Amino acid sequence: MASLFLRRFAVAIAVLGVGASSVLADEKPDISTLKSAPITVEARPISTFLRTGEDRPLGKLKFVGGLVLTSPSPYFGGWSGLLLSDDGKFLLALSDTGVWMTGNLTYAGIRPSGIVDARLGPLLEKSGRPIQRVRDRDSESIALEGGAFQNGSVLIGFEGRHRIERFRLGPKNIQATGIALRIPAAAMHMDQNKGFEALTILKGGPYKGWPIAFSERLYDPARNHTGWVWTKAGPQTFHLKNVGDFDITDVASLDDGTIFVLERRFRWLEGVKMRLVRIAPDALAPGRTIEGETLIDADMADNIDNMEGLAATRLKSGEVLLTMISDDNFNHVIQRTVLLQFLLQGSRQAKARLPN
Repeated sequence: MASLFLRRFAVAIAVLGVGASSVLADEKPDISTLKSAPITVEARPISTFLRTGEDRPLGKLKFVGGLVLTSPSPYFGGWSGLLLSDDGKFLLALSDTGVWMTGNLTYAGIRPSGIVDARLGPLLEKSGRPIQRVRDRDSESIALEGGAFQNGSVLIGFEGRHRIERFRLGPKNIQATGIALRIPAAAMHMDQNKGFEALTILKGGPYKGWPIAFSERLYDPARNHTGWVWTKAGPQTFHLKNVGDFDITDVASLDDGTIFVLERRFRWLEGVKMRLVRIAPDALAPGRTIEGETLIDADMADNIDNMEGLAATRLKSGEVLLTMISDDNFNHVIQRTVLLQFLLQGSRQAKARLPN
C-alpha cells in the first residue's frame, strides 16, 4: 500500500508540476539552438493493457499493443499532440517544448514493435529560427490541414500565449506561416496552462473541413467543457458534458464525422486516470451541449501514463485504429512515454490487417 501511495504521489508531482518536481524531474530542454536531425528511438513492447500481464475486456475496443519509448536525445519527451498517416505507418508527434518528431512505426503482425527513421527538430518561427520565447513554445495540439506529411500544412494549438498557428510541413523542418484562426473571446479566460489542448479538422459530418478545438479546462456555468467549431461566421461555441471532472487532452475525427475525445483526471487517492469518449457525427452543433459515449475508462492498474495525444485512422480493412501517446513531463525516472493502440470493434469490421 505504501509503495502504491508513493507512486501516486510521484505521478502527482509530475502531472501537477508542484514545487518538488524540480527534485524529481528533468528541466525542459532549451530549443533555441536546436537543429533538425535524426535520432534513435528505442521501444519496449507492451503486450497487455493491464500492468499485471493479464488481459481485461475493453467493451467496444480491442487492445492491439503498445510501446514504452525512450531515446538518448535530451529533447525527447513531453509528447502532447499526435498525427498518424492513413496506413498507420508514418507518425508525427508534437512536444509541449516546441519540438516535433517524425518516424515510421513498425509492426510485428498486428502489434506495434518500434519506430525507425526517426527525426526530431524545433518548430520554427517565420524567421526560420526555433521559437525563441519560452512562453511561446508550449505547443499542445496539432491537426493536418492539407497536403501530405512531407509537404502539407498543419494547425498547431498553443497555451501560455494562447493561439492557433499555421505551419508548413517539410521533409526536415516545420515552419510557421502565421496566425491561422481567430481566437474566441471566451478563450481569453483560459488559464495559462489550460489552453488549446485539443485540436482537429473534421474529416466528415455536417462541419466537414472545419477545425474544432477544446480548452483543457474551461467550464460553462453548468461546469461543462467548452469547445469551438470554426465556420464561415467564425468560431462558434459548443459544450461537452462534464462527467467526473476529467480534463480534455486531445480530439480526433473520422471520415464519417465521428469525433473521439481523450480525457485525463488526477486525484490524490487514485492517481492518474484516462478516458476515451466517442461523439456521434450528428451531435455537434453550435450552442449545443453534447454528450459522448465512454469507450474506455482506465486507471493506474492499466498500462497508461499521462495520455495526451490521440490519432484516429480508418485502415483499408475498414477498421478504426486509435493511437495514443503520453506526455512524461520530462520526469524520465517516474513517468514513461507510452504509445498505445486499440481497434474499434464493429467499425465496418474486417479481419485485422495492420501494416507489416
